[in-house]
Amino acid sequence: MSLREIVSRRQAVLAPGAANALFARIIEDLGFECVYVTGAGIANMALGAPDIGLTSLDDIAGTVARIADAVDLPLIVDADTGFGNAVNTWRTMKVLERAGAAAIQLEDQDFPKRCGHFNGKGVIALSEMLPKIAAAADARTRDTLIIARTDALAVEGIDAAIDRAQAFIAAGADMTFIEAPRDAAQMRRIAQVPVPQVANIVHGGKTPPLPQADLAEMGFGIVLYANAALQAAVRSATEVLGSLKATGSLDAVHDRLASFEERQAAVAKDRWDAREQRFKAEV
Repeated sequence: MSLREIVSRRQAVLAPGAANALFARIIEDLGFECVYVTGAGIANMALGAPDIGLTSLDDIAGTVARIADAVDLPLIVDADTGFGNAVNTWRTMKVLERAGAAAIQLEDQDFPKRCGHFNGKGVIALSEMLPKIAAAADARTRDTLIIARTDALAVEGIDAAIDRAQAFIAAGADMTFIEAPRDAAQMRRIAQVPVPQVANIVHGGKTPPLPQADLAEMGFGIVLYANAALQAAVRSATEVLGSLKATGSLDAVHDRLASFEERQAAVAKDRWDAREQRFKAEV
């Protein structure tokens, strides 16, 4: 099923985030319908840095290409602010579409952009953002969705954020994403914007963690859990390695570890073995 068909159902389809191909493989194996390629996750995992605008287009595109090689699910790609002006955004669409994106998410923060649940955000003028959306629409060569995100709620309030979303739609956005609503009432208002909407549930963030059923009833198209896998990995790695450092063995935490067989299954080793045998047979 195409990503456009998935989001058009408005059933709050869950989109877990992946910062690498391994997380994407797990997401696919568990039966999710799509993957969110998280810019924050790439900054955290690849750079060991916070989400404060340090990643480059090459960082994102390389990760997208590796994930696209590993899974068959549609990829929603965090393209930050388009990595520059409208012309840069035109190229960003070209590069990420070629890498395997089924959708790119563009946001209206000023530079340096930062996590949507951080304080201290600012937004650019509509006169600067709307050409970026138009450029992305002009650059695409297939049905790659444009998700236009605004962080204006934190700066100018909910009314201004909804007005921005409406302007984004007129400029060519297929979906909009009003980041970091503070309560269910704001989320209900957001869900009434005419195109499918994105909800972003961040553990420990500013948006209330409403269950999928409630978000589907409101009519959201996609629900991001952008860094749930990353947060789980950080917690588990810290506990396991901390125990190893303290005790000199893994005995106390062996139940926190995937087995050797589970690890190989996660990377589809059986498929690679079968491929190797097939090529041997053909020689």
